[in-house]
Amino acid sequence: MVGQRIRWRRRELKLSQEQLGELLHLTFQQVQKYEKGVNRVSAGRLFEIASVMGVNVNYFYDGAENMLDDGRLTVAEDGPGTGGPAAPVLDAETLDLIAAFRKIEDDSLRKSLLNTVRAAASAFESKQDED
Repeated sequence: MVGQRIRWRRRELKLSQEQLGELLHLTFQQVQKYEKGVNRVSAGRLFEIASVMGVNVNYFYDGAENMLDDGRLTVAEDGPGTGGPAAPVLDAETLDLIAAFRKIEDDSLRKSLLNTVRAAASAFESKQDED
């Protein structure tokens, strides 16, 4: 989860892995390993990453209360600990969509796009139910 949040913030800042690595005096491969969860991020390194990225360390733990035993970040439909259905980890495409959506300043355009996506998802669900 921490690695995913590092990646998301890096992309929000429009930094490449190489650029972030230079700011942290690391190789881009090390940044890549942190983001993919191959290597764990120490507390000291996380503090350094947060400082360079302009966020509080807590940013990397937002939503941690929704973790399952297997380590996947989930969003419970009925809230944490309710046992309701949960969505899987956010993938890169979803993160891109969220980042792009957040940049739209026009409220009516945002609402319109959200309604369009909901309609498309509903139509897809209906089609799956028929099969």
